[in-house]
Amino acid sequence: MAVYTLEARLALAIEIAEEAGQMIRNAREQQGFSQRLKGGVELVTDVDVAVDTLISQRLEEHFPGEARLSEELSPERALHTPAEQLWVVDPIDGTVNFAQGLRHVAVSIGWMEQGVGKVGVIHAPFLGETFSAAEGLGAFCNQQSIKPSGAETLESTLVGTGFPYQKEQRKKLLPRLEAVLTGCQDVRRNGSAALDLCDVACGRLDAYYESVSPWDFVAGWVIAREAGARVGHLSEVPDGVPADLYPEQLLVTTPKVFDAMASLLKAADHA
Repeated sequence: MAVYTLEARLALAIEIAEEAGQMIRNAREQQGFSQRLKGGVELVTDVDVAVDTLISQRLEEHFPGEARLSEELSPERALHTPAEQLWVVDPIDGTVNFAQGLRHVAVSIGWMEQGVGKVGVIHAPFLGETFSAAEGLGAFCNQQSIKPSGAETLESTLVGTGFPYQKEQRKKLLPRLEAVLTGCQDVRRNGSAALDLCDVACGRLDAYYESVSPWDFVAGWVIAREAGARVGHLSEVPDGVPADLYPEQLLVTTPKVFDAMASLLKAADHA
């Protein structure tokens, strides 16, 4: 079986993500896709499933036998896949944006080894941007090196976040939102966790917090970390779960505001 270097894995992941992006662009132009609600609340289109199938086929061609965790094909295995090598895929992060004709839509492909995120690729087909990173090799947007902003105070921190599909869960997050709106520069809600992470990585946002699913964040986590952002959790990671796969209570910021941001959000929880 072929042994791939990180560089080779990264190059193939970029190629696969961009092929998937072309499929997404074509689907929007043709406007022939169907939509349904998953679990009664979460939008999924047949394009999500078709793109997931394409990515799965490509990964199997190049990396036969390596485990895959993806939103549409095997989500129930999320944190219980102790695979030595694991691909984590979101075929369309920002499905609502895709269906509504908005531009914040991304293909997210991450690769983990022994529970550590090693490769991340996020391709935004309607923005013409491909973010990429591999452990120890830095982070890039369209092959240009990226780094986080130099924000040093909460007052100058532009914060990205998102909200769960279940409306009753949103209420619990309002104290945090109020704290951020009061203590930070402002809030952005773009509808794609993967791209929020990339925006912190390249300095467009100064901080991002949210609880998501593994496929939403694994690739962006690698990209942000490699760019020089600080990545962590606002709560303890459970024993036996890799931190790089644990999607709850994420906090990713430019390095100098992490501690202040964490304090602000935790204080809001107990207000």
